[in-house]
Amino acid sequence: MRGGLSSGNEAGSGGQYLIIGVPGAELDAETRHAIEEIQPGGFILFGRNIKSPVQLRTLIDDLRASVRHEPVITIDQEGGRVSRLKEIGSEPPSAVQLRNKGDLALITEHGRLTGRLLRLFGFNLDLCPVLDVSFDDDADNSLKNRTYGRDPEEVIRCAGAFNKALRAEGILSCGKHFPGYSAAAVDPHHDLPEIPRTRAELEACEWVPYRRMQAELDSLMIGHVRNRHLDPTGIASSLSQPMVGGIIRNDWAYDGLVMTDDMDMGAILNEYGFDEAMRRSIEAGNDMILLCHRVEMARQAAAVLAKLPAEVTAATRARLARLRARLKQEAAPHPFSIEAHTKLDAEVYALREAVLGIDGAKARSADDGKRSPVETY
Repeated sequence: MRGGLSSGNEAGSGGQYLIIGVPGAELDAETRHAIEEIQPGGFILFGRNIKSPVQLRTLIDDLRASVRHEPVITIDQEGGRVSRLKEIGSEPPSAVQLRNKGDLALITEHGRLTGRLLRLFGFNLDLCPVLDVSFDDDADNSLKNRTYGRDPEEVIRCAGAFNKALRAEGILSCGKHFPGYSAAAVDPHHDLPEIPRTRAELEACEWVPYRRMQAELDSLMIGHVRNRHLDPTGIASSLSQPMVGGIIRNDWAYDGLVMTDDMDMGAILNEYGFDEAMRRSIEAGNDMILLCHRVEMARQAAAVLAKLPAEVTAATRARLARLRARLKQEAAPHPFSIEAHTKLDAEVYALREAVLGIDGAKARSADDGKRSPVETY
């Protein structure tokens, strides 16, 4: 992880704004050294990091021990194809499968089981629920099988049940992907979508779940879209001060954690330079930046962010301090045992049977094993 990276004495202060991926299933000496230097604000894990229950808990304990603060330790554990823990257990039903079943008790059970599994392994924040409204369940915009509703009320009802149950287990939630991928014609993993929706249209539909659930969302994720109605410059939403600072911070008065979607997506890689993307993310009003795959760039990112003026980062640093205190007090890992994992995994499989039927529970998602090089979140 060290090769080709710039180094600097300020890297530790800039690292607090980063949630980074790590390369493998255990911390090698080079990665550990880089983490200890950078002191990232958090970590995100993927299938590449998950080989067995004991290994996963060991890795998370090692990550937590490698920094001098309480880090965000997060994952995409939604259900269906976006379920990282299916690498070592049963795949929970997807949001669409749960939505179509129409039983809020089952969605609540999904949230409860998700929260307990994550606490068992040492996670403290789940990157869900998805709050996008589905305009087309088959659209190629990264949302397939991930949406809780076809209209705002259905999203609020279903995603709200999951969100409440997840948080009751001590796992922080994240509403995503503001300002919305619903109208995107392309997948932001590959290209930057152009969204032609006006603010009035968004306020009447896609943003209703955010506004109504705002007090119950511990964090928000900013997606990568271009919307010239919201920012005439055409800059990606994740880098846009009018969208993040203007709408979320000022107009909505949201003071929770705000993070970018992964900055390793084609929507950003194909449009902006690395240093510019890092700097503009925080200047826009985000608190943390997801850097999931180019982990070798973490030192460079930390060095860039360390140079931001104190007046730009003051509010962000205050929010991060509050977050770290909360994580330490409310979201400490549960004691781990194989027996506890086996029991919870059996309950996840029973949930699959309740939602999909006995035969349906035996089949994984249709595109399981066909992940793109950049995984969906």
